[in-house]
Amino acid sequence: MENTREYTLDIPEKKEKNVFLQLLMLFVFVTAMVISAVIIEFNPFKIIGGIKNSILFISGFLNPSFSRIGVYLQACLVTLSIAVWGTFLAAVTAVPLAFLGASNMTPNIVIYNIVRRILDLFRAVDILVFALIFVVSVGLGPFAGMMALAIHTTGILGKLLSETIESIDEGQVEGVEALGNHPLFVTIYGVLPQVMPNYLSYVLLRFESNVRSATVVGLVGGGGIGFYLWENMRSFQDSQSATIILLIILMVVSIDNISKIIRQNFI
Repeated sequence: MENTREYTLDIPEKKEKNVFLQLLMLFVFVTAMVISAVIIEFNPFKIIGGIKNSILFISGFLNPSFSRIGVYLQACLVTLSIAVWGTFLAAVTAVPLAFLGASNMTPNIVIYNIVRRILDLFRAVDILVFALIFVVSVGLGPFAGMMALAIHTTGILGKLLSETIESIDEGQVEGVEALGNHPLFVTIYGVLPQVMPNYLSYVLLRFESNVRSATVVGLVGGGGIGFYLWENMRSFQDSQSATIILLIILMVVSIDNISKIIRQNFI
């Protein structure tokens, strides 16, 4: 009976402790939200007051002009090429980095930490920053935009793949090793079959995102349709800007649908 009494007395203490932590977390969250709102000057009434100006601005895009449609279609092709090559180079480069950055595959802890920090750096620096760096180093144009996408995407894919490798079924790997296979064959037959379906899905998802990002890098000189969008918007060519925006929407939606079909039927 004494043991039962002691056990029942411990439960309320644990509950009180959990309630205190929950209230503390709620207080921290609310405080952070209030401070952030003050910093960014959050004011929903500004949105209501700006509806009229927004309508006037958007109305300028309701009359698209197709006089330069050929130029813009070619620029869309450049944007797609930036996304394709940026994603492809990243997908290839990320594989060896992911294996070196996986705790169950890397030869030693020093290499593991170095590779992880490199991947963290690639992810932490925004694509626009990389684009500006490459514009300065290699000049204006799509090559700079492609390299910016490739570096940033390498960090993302490398991180995702390394974590996937760390969660593989070690039993399958040990089974291949038990046959006396070379480490290379152990990787090919024991590891890759477990991680490649997820990795290919990650690559397709990043490609969809990179099509949109390839448009943005054009704003800072990375080439493609983004360059024409920026030029027309800053010169208040609303009709031309509307055409470009329509093409971007059509391009992104088409790529998303194609990627969805590929994932559903081939991965």
